[in-house]
Amino acid sequence: MATRKKNDPQQPDLRADGSPAKPADAPKSPESTNGNGDTHVIAEETPAVVHRPFLPGEIEMPLHRRVDTGFLQYASYVIRDRAIPNLEDGVKPVQRRILWTLHQNDDGRFIKVANVVGDCMKYHPHGDASIGDALVVLANKRYLIEGQGNFGNIYTGDPAAAPRYIECRLTQLAREELFNDEITRFIPSYDGRNREPVLLPSKLPLLLMLGTEGIAVGLSCRILSHNFPELIQAQIAILKKQPFKCLPDFPTGGLMDARDYADGNGSIKVRAKIKEKDESTVVIRELPPTTSTESLIASIEDAARKGKIKIKAINDFTSEDVEIEIKAPSGVSAQQLTDALYAFTDCEVSITSRIIVIKNNRPVELTVSEVLRENTDQLVRLLQQELELKKQQLEDELHFRTLERIFIEERIYKKIEQCKTNEAVIAAVFDGFKPFRKELLRDVVDADVERLLQVRIRRISLFDIQQHREQMDKTRADLAETLRHLKNVVKYAIGHLEALLEKYGPQYPRLTRSSRHEEIDAKEVAFKSFKVAYDRESGYVGYKVSGDEFKIDCTKFDKLLLVFKDGHFKLTELPEKFFVGPDLIHVGLPDRERVFTCAYTDREASYLKRFTFGGIILNKDYRCIPEKARILFFAPDTPETLYIRYKPAPHQKINQQTCNPSDVDVKSPKTLGRQISIKDISSVTAEPTRGWDKEAATTKVMFS
Repeated sequence: MATRKKNDPQQPDLRADGSPAKPADAPKSPESTNGNGDTHVIAEETPAVVHRPFLPGEIEMPLHRRVDTGFLQYASYVIRDRAIPNLEDGVKPVQRRILWTLHQNDDGRFIKVANVVGDCMKYHPHGDASIGDALVVLANKRYLIEGQGNFGNIYTGDPAAAPRYIECRLTQLAREELFNDEITRFIPSYDGRNREPVLLPSKLPLLLMLGTEGIAVGLSCRILSHNFPELIQAQIAILKKQPFKCLPDFPTGGLMDARDYADGNGSIKVRAKIKEKDESTVVIRELPPTTSTESLIASIEDAARKGKIKIKAINDFTSEDVEIEIKAPSGVSAQQLTDALYAFTDCEVSITSRIIVIKNNRPVELTVSEVLRENTDQLVRLLQQELELKKQQLEDELHFRTLERIFIEERIYKKIEQCKTNEAVIAAVFDGFKPFRKELLRDVVDADVERLLQVRIRRISLFDIQQHREQMDKTRADLAETLRHLKNVVKYAIGHLEALLEKYGPQYPRLTRSSRHEEIDAKEVAFKSFKVAYDRESGYVGYKVSGDEFKIDCTKFDKLLLVFKDGHFKLTELPEKFFVGPDLIHVGLPDRERVFTCAYTDREASYLKRFTFGGIILNKDYRCIPEKARILFFAPDTPETLYIRYKPAPHQKINQQTCNPSDVDVKSPKTLGRQISIKDISSVTAEPTRGWDKEAATTKVMFS
């Protein structure tokens, strides 16, 4: 590998591209500093660089610089030209190219989608799969593309048929509101053989109408679709300087809680529409967005497997409309099942909105109101351009009709019969119009003369002056109306929007109804689907243990309180199968208000206490009796009477006693308790046991 020694005076320092570097004492380029303290080098003229030959084995550019440059170029391309929609026309490049292709081939008839994809590949360099998928999505949104054939099912998630079997065309709304070639700016396509629009001159708020998702390099957007008539009404309100509010609307329907939508920078909760068919059956009629009948049923079955809900059967009768029937098992009402479906399945989804768009060739984050105001300003600008263009066309038409009338009525065409050359013919026409200059809108130019000379003899001989005057009067009326609209473009824009609303509003009713959802506590609606048990012989506890002790019905969210013979206790998550050993004396659900009764003994005396466990940290060991003490009796709640038997001892007169535990105050687990006796206790029970002498005198414990 050819290398150069460091600081070799025989070889000059070279840049990464192989050109000589500046010596250390060369004058530096002037610099400027912005308000943030960042320094920028001001570009200056440099002499032409003479590149030296590339030597084999050398790397022209360091790898990290090459990676950085390539990554930034790729990130910029993905953000601007693939994933993020443009604010002005509201579509991504692939969607724009599909619409332009349909416009180019539009003759009112349906076109094979395969043909549209093939033609669109002249503009889109990323293959046919992305074009076909994007076209199907646009067709299913109903506004711009009308489909014929199987374009998939938005309810079931079934895919569309192959492109060779389905057809499409532009809707009338798209034809009228998206295209105007005379005010569209074009650029060459990627191979230079065709031209494509930079942006479509859209007069519709497509960004919010269609909604979109895009994931770029380090950037993503999620724009929710909105109701078309409501967007038009909001634009009218903007032009009239009135307040407005827009909420999302989804083709699958559902019930929406948009309290946290925050003008497009928050989130919404959307629920499936569930109706109770009878006491134990519910039917899902509408789906939340981002779900299908297949994914929704899968989430319900998954929740049932995990024990979060109980269901008896699921039947999917979906065809043109959604109909999923769910039957609850005995003991579970339809209302309980509905609450559980919202809490544990995709019957309720939360969707976050983030409106990021390309504006002035760079990504920006906006709100719904800002997007609508930008779209409304663009609508006014486009309408003004169209009016000015129409005004120019009407003036040109009126000018030529006037020229044509004078040319024929005043027989100017007769003057060119004697002319021998083309220059003489043109000069004769110009001279013939000089006496009538006051009747013309502007001076006669060469193009006017060329057009007049192309008028056929048949047209001259059949010229109807009355019909011609009527056509001129109509043109003047159209021109006057156009000038009137130009004087008040805002009023004209309001009329344009009102006409759109009247024509297309009934076709696009709101599908997602707005409502305020009551928050469902998942713990409250969870089913007790887990049966916990303890097997003392094996030492395991959990809902996958087949034991006979401490059987409890639990929910997925429940915790277990475990108390052991040595007096320590802990709180644990609901276990499948957890080894605790043979010394467990209590398994239960934690309850801060529940009172427990405990009798224990140490080397000096025996004690009785009542306490509540209170707040416990998960998986942390606690003690309810002192170390080296031994539990004699432990039970939840408070027995009416405790029966205490003492071990026999010389000169001991009292061998058994009773006590009333309710005489002991309720305190914390750390309390010492009330002393029962200093005698050795044989047993403490809540019922008289075998060996209890019912005829012997029994005294009552006097707590000290």
